[in-house]
Amino acid sequence: MSNVKTSAAGAHKPLPRALIIVLAVLTAIGLGCWFYSLAAGLEVGGVSNVSPWGIYITVFMTFVGLSAGGLIVASSAHVFNIEPFKKVALPAVIMSTVCICAALGFIIVDLRNPANMWRLFTGPNPVSPLTWDVIVIFTYLVINIIDIVLLVRGDERKVSILSRIALPVAILVHSVTAWIFSLQVARTWYTAIMAPIFVVSACDSGLALLILGLVCLEALGWFTAGRELIKSLAGLLATFIAVDAFLIACELLTMGYPGAAEAEALSVILTGAAAPYFWLEAIGGLLIPFCILVFAKNRENTTLVVVSSALVVLGVLCKRVWLLFSGFAAPYAENSPVVPGWLHAGDAASMGGLAGFYAPSVFEILVTIGIVALFTLVFLVLCNKLLGARAEANTQ
Repeated sequence: MSNVKTSAAGAHKPLPRALIIVLAVLTAIGLGCWFYSLAAGLEVGGVSNVSPWGIYITVFMTFVGLSAGGLIVASSAHVFNIEPFKKVALPAVIMSTVCICAALGFIIVDLRNPANMWRLFTGPNPVSPLTWDVIVIFTYLVINIIDIVLLVRGDERKVSILSRIALPVAILVHSVTAWIFSLQVARTWYTAIMAPIFVVSACDSGLALLILGLVCLEALGWFTAGRELIKSLAGLLATFIAVDAFLIACELLTMGYPGAAEAEALSVILTGAAAPYFWLEAIGGLLIPFCILVFAKNRENTTLVVVSSALVVLGVLCKRVWLLFSGFAAPYAENSPVVPGWLHAGDAASMGGLAGFYAPSVFEILVTIGIVALFTLVFLVLCNKLLGARAEANTQ
């Protein structure tokens, strides 16, 4: 028998029609822009040979983290037998599944041509982190789907067994995403601490999104989390925020220590073109939410918890922006073995400045909004159906 306290009738309340229309229109606009970009080519986007990754990869990283964070919370509840957190396992895994599918959606649009997806399977490179990422993401997706089925059936024993597999896979999925960047010796992302930073930011952003989702589901009348559970989740979020801030400080100290080779990238992060995103994350996504949630009285205020959670999600998105594009501050690291013979140091510096070499086009922004709208709608539909099915099963 589950601990989920939702009424069968409440779980079957329909989606607000106005919300469906808005999300459907945004999805249609995004799909239209994507189809146009397929026909028009790269010129409708802001990417280039110097900056081959743009907003799609930025949001892909964000959604992988959001997904991993949700499954980490759900799996930990069963692995460590945390009864209050078991209550939110089903919506957490639904959110995790939808977020990883959204991440895959951004990979598809970033490939420019959906047919290119087949090359991931017909020509994989076993030593490439990109290949590892494909394998672990699809493994992760299968685990999520099985977990949802078991949770809806209320089979706690099998859920507990699966959670012991899901937890390390959830950690691995964002670690492999981090290795895509941190194993590139030619870029300033090359660092051993990248994976821990990604995992911790997945924990805080995924938990923050879960809190927002629970509040939304409660407002729709589909799920009752309760103030005490939200307070407990908010306390855990404050802990994750503190660890996230510590790891970022460690990385910046290493980059900025006298004699380090990453001084150019650090200046871009702190005072250059990426600085607005860094300081938005540092102040808005870490400092302010922590100062709010560190006090127990504030955690009892749902409005403050919601605001803090929204700031954390926005802050992690900003982190992905400054992290990704500060890596292009100097296109190739000094003495890198992959530097072409015709590319001299002076050329690299002039080509690598962040100012002006990438800005997302209107089409890229509309496609991004469309994908987010589509999977927001999918999340709401799945929650409406699956929470209702779970509630009906519990009443029988």
